Amino acid sequence: MDRGSEVAAAGDAAREILEEKHRAREITFAASRRAIRACASSIRAAHRGELAAARALIAEAAAYISEADVSLDGHPDVRYGSLLRDAQKEFAEANLTLAYIAGERAPTADQLHVETASYLNGMAEAASELRRQILDCLRRDELERSEELLATMDQVYSVLVTVDYPDGLTGGLRRTTDALRAVLERTRGDVTNALVAARLRQSIEGQR
Repeated sequence: MDRGSEVAAAGDAAREILEEKHRAREITFAASRRAIRACASSIRAAHRGELAAARALIAEAAAYISEADVSLDGHPDVRYGSLLRDAQKEFAEANLTLAYIAGERAPTADQLHVETASYLNGMAEAASELRRQILDCLRRDELERSEELLATMDQVYSVLVTVDYPDGLTGGLRRTTDALRAVLERTRGDVTNALVAARLRQSIEGQR
C-alpha cells in the first residue's frame, strides 16, 4: 500500500497548525515586550508624580496585552509558555503601584483581566516599589506619608506570606514575597531612624 499521499497530507496539516502557533507566538512575544516596556515607563512616571502619563502608559500596555491575548485564542499550549504571564505581572505591578501612590482603590485581578499568580507577584513588586516613594518622602520630611506607605507595604506582605501553595501554581510567589520582606525590613529601619531623629530634634528645640 502506497501511503505517500496520506503521509504528505498529515505533514501539510501539521505544518499549517504549527505555522498558526508560530504566528501566535511571535505576535505574543512582540506585544508582551511592548507591554512590559510601557508598564516600566508607567511606574517611572508614577514615581515622578506624573499620574496622567502613568495612566496613559497603562492604557497602552493594556492594548498590547489584549493583542497578545487575542492572538493566543485556541493555542493554550503557546499561551502558558509565553511572555504573556510576565506582561500580566508587570501590568498588575504598574496598576497597583499607581493606585498605592495616588491613594486610589486598587484594581482586582478580575478587573485587570490577569491571572491570579501574575496579580499576586505584581502586588509584591508594587509594594517593593513603594520603598522609592518612602525614601523621597523622608528626604522631604514627610514622615506621616512615609508611615502610610510603609503600612501598605506591611499589609501586602502580611497577606502574601499566607499564600502557601506550590510555585507551579503561584509563579514563584514565595521568592517574590521573600524579596519584599527584605525590602520591607530595610525600609522599616529607614523610617524608624527618621522618626527617632525627628523626635530628637523636637526634644532639643523644646529645650531651647
